[in-house]
Amino acid sequence: MISPRCFFVAPVLALLSILATSPAAGQSTLREIGTQFTVTAEPLVPRPAEKPCLVHLFSNFQFAFFADTDQTFEFGPPADCPGPWQKVVLEVNFSENGGIQFDRTASLYLANANLYFGTTPEPLQTLNNIWHVERDVTDYSPLFATAQQGTMVLQNCTTDCPPPYNTFLNGIFSVNADLQFYPLQKNSGKPAPETPDLVLPLEQPNSSGGVSLPALLSSPTQQLTTTFSLPTNVERAYLDVVSQSQSDDEQWYACFPNNLSAINELFGCGNTDFRETEVSIDGNAAGIAPVSPWVFTGFLPDQWVPIPAAQTLEFVPYRVNLTPFAALLSDGQPHTVAMSVFNDDDYFSVTGSLLLFLDKGSRQVTGALTTDTLTAPSPVATDNLHGTTTVTGTIGVTQDRNFTIAGYVSTSHGTIETSIAGLQRFSSTSTIDFNIATDDPLDQNTSVENSLLTTTTVSSLAGSLVTQDYFSFPITVDVTYPVDSAIFGLTVATAQNYQADKVVSLGPVPLYFSSVTNTVNSTDVSPASSSQQYSSFDSTGAAYHCQIASANNVLTTVSRGCRQP
Repeated sequence: MISPRCFFVAPVLALLSILATSPAAGQSTLREIGTQFTVTAEPLVPRPAEKPCLVHLFSNFQFAFFADTDQTFEFGPPADCPGPWQKVVLEVNFSENGGIQFDRTASLYLANANLYFGTTPEPLQTLNNIWHVERDVTDYSPLFATAQQGTMVLQNCTTDCPPPYNTFLNGIFSVNADLQFYPLQKNSGKPAPETPDLVLPLEQPNSSGGVSLPALLSSPTQQLTTTFSLPTNVERAYLDVVSQSQSDDEQWYACFPNNLSAINELFGCGNTDFRETEVSIDGNAAGIAPVSPWVFTGFLPDQWVPIPAAQTLEFVPYRVNLTPFAALLSDGQPHTVAMSVFNDDDYFSVTGSLLLFLDKGSRQVTGALTTDTLTAPSPVATDNLHGTTTVTGTIGVTQDRNFTIAGYVSTSHGTIETSIAGLQRFSSTSTIDFNIATDDPLDQNTSVENSLLTTTTVSSLAGSLVTQDYFSFPITVDVTYPVDSAIFGLTVATAQNYQADKVVSLGPVPLYFSSVTNTVNSTDVSPASSSQQYSSFDSTGAAYHCQIASANNVLTTVSRGCRQP
């Protein structure tokens, strides 16, 4: 039974938490027309008006050799800005000398919890390149309350590369990072934002007695798994997930079914083009996270100057709601939280951070998981191929699922039920024209549609608070090979359209909505051209719309909407 005093408080607190479940990231670059410097249309993270307290994490970390891969730093809370804070923003600034280098993966951790994950662009030939990324990390405030050790990871090599790369790779990365803490506005009457009480990273032990940052999963059966002894008053739980495709899986969205992988000479991967991150608790299915089709600048470098693909520089985590399991997590027994990647074909780099909200009014939360219909996926592959020497036709893959996960907790402010209904839709079509005799793909056009709609209903005596979260990240990649006039012997055209929408209502009364769209189109078919359009708006009146474009690898267009204070 919920006490009368919580009749209005409970839904408001739940709403505050729900509105914070989409980690905000931002990128700001020079955006100078006529230049080749890496540029995106993403906005900066919105900031409060107050002056922040700045904590430098590190300055001028150099990443030139394999031995430089993991570099640690010491963090201390800002003495002049004790928490809680209105907002905490991570800023990371990169530079790379002109020359030759591969694109590299970069990530940053505090107490082994991931604060940033992304990749670098390939260098410009003669000019020093610079770029900037930032992320709203207010939800990670528990990590900033005490002194912690952090780690910046960027694996790079120059003269220590294996032959023949040691003779010509010379790109060196310089990185600076800081945290900006925005104090609560005095006498404003506004409460501090509700943040988790605990942030706990999933950790993969390594052979040196430490942990792998990030974790590596090389098969569908391998897991990033951690067993926790948690407080007995967990009221809500979430898992922030990042799964980055690497090696054979780098272009997973163009993989074929295993019986046809022998003709996939260009991408060389099987297991179909369906991937997802699966989350489990004690071995039981607990949630899923779509794998984003991030495209790195190594595929192909001449396509991504000066505008990289969507989220290439900074991956946006996907937040999985584990609240139906809160009562189970509070029973005083050890519990194992794990992540794996379905159809992993070698390999994925992954991170996971468990965010816990505690019921401070009780020592013991009780309740139960009442429904869990989430099952393993079973993608269906079909093909319509013709020919022997030259094979043409289509390969298709579909995967549709509906599932419900529900549970309740009995807390100090009453019983709260949480039900999550998921609707997943996946479909892909690869149109191919292959010369089997010469192992040459003449053309491969792959189009992948992947969406996940979750409807979360939180019920109490106050009514039903309903949140709909919609994620969609389709990609189309068209490859033509061979093309003698192309720098790399082939041409690629890529289209992405990331979409993230949220609608919150209390019964029939709408309370909040937001929408983010990030569209990128790029081709290195002569003359090379690219464009990006980023739009966001919400029911508070906040809005942003930025369009940029390039031709022949030079920035040509920056819309007026790209300006920010």
